[in-house]
Amino acid sequence: MDIHEYQAKELLANFGVPVPRGGVAYTAEQAMFRAEEIGGSRWVVKAQIHSGARGRAGGVKVCESEHEVRVAAGELLGKRLVTHQTGPSGKVVHRLYVEEAVTIAREIYLGLVLDRREERVCVVAAPEGGVEIEEIARDRPDTILREVIEPAVGMQPFQARELAFGLGVRSSEVNQAVKAIIGAYKAFRDLDATMVEINPLAVTVTGTVLALDAKMTFDDNALFRRPNVSELRDYAEEDPRDADASKHGLSYIALDGAIGCIVNGAGLAMATMDMIKHAGGEPANFLDIGGGASPERVAAAFQLVLSDPRVRVVLVNIFAGINRCDWVAQGIVQAAGSVSVPVPVVARLAGTNVDEGRRILRESGLHIVAAGDLADAARQAVFALEHGRGAPPNRATRGAA
Repeated sequence: MDIHEYQAKELLANFGVPVPRGGVAYTAEQAMFRAEEIGGSRWVVKAQIHSGARGRAGGVKVCESEHEVRVAAGELLGKRLVTHQTGPSGKVVHRLYVEEAVTIAREIYLGLVLDRREERVCVVAAPEGGVEIEEIARDRPDTILREVIEPAVGMQPFQARELAFGLGVRSSEVNQAVKAIIGAYKAFRDLDATMVEINPLAVTVTGTVLALDAKMTFDDNALFRRPNVSELRDYAEEDPRDADASKHGLSYIALDGAIGCIVNGAGLAMATMDMIKHAGGEPANFLDIGGGASPERVAAAFQLVLSDPRVRVVLVNIFAGINRCDWVAQGIVQAAGSVSVPVPVVARLAGTNVDEGRRILRESGLHIVAAGDLADAARQAVFALEHGRGAPPNRATRGAA
């Protein structure tokens, strides 16, 4: 789960990371009032969308009067920003963040991620901020500093000081930099984040260290114990199908193909997509219904897949262990009863209560192509895509379903 910049800054500030004064605004008038509340003579108006590179897309404006703040806010609200992260469709700006402008002496990159090879949290820093870490890694990899954190003791002050000195922070500013680095680590650890990025972590001309931009991503599986984070979710920034999937406890990722997939288990879902590709087709989505899916959840998954207008075939691949084939079959029938199913359905069921599941499908009156194994299911799905009906069964799988 991603959150907006202003939300990330609020969370980080609670852990001692210094941030400039600012406030969120939903209208041009409210943006002007925010500038009045902050005070000073210069402000930055920032579009709040879940994407980086907003400045390059015209989503960040520096203003030198309250009138300029109002004009800039009016121009940004409702504007569709297109960045390399949003794709060509872009994202519409619904909210802004008005922040005091500071004079920057230098910028630093600071990021925290999970290093899966080390099985540790890794702090990544570079002496040049305001630039994406991918560009730094490509052009100046020798400038990147890394510090791996031992989970038993957490990040130690000496590690943060080593990073600060390695980044060339002056001795008078080191303590502030250390506070920001350790605060970012504590926020990462205590909020079940998967990524924290402060870019740039700026040193002002007055010697103050401030997080001028911030991005945080969280582990969806831990949101149940982080209600203060979960409530920050902005469904308007997500694909409506992704939001609907999360409400039903489904893992869903939209792809570009025409064969919709309903599978239990992430590994099996990946294997199913691979087999579809191997058979000459393209999957329309990744969808994991989970290990203990009820008929209601299966029905929700079915409706979700069919909501994609590109889907021309649905492949259901269930290997039931914790799950049950009869539940899945009931879910398919339930979905067919509530929505029109205008496309062929290929079903491969195996495992717990498989005979009962197949019986339910046979007696449902639905046109469902039965497959004996995963390879056969992928072949049947591709054939149905090309011909609108099931392929003749292979000799090896004839009668299996």
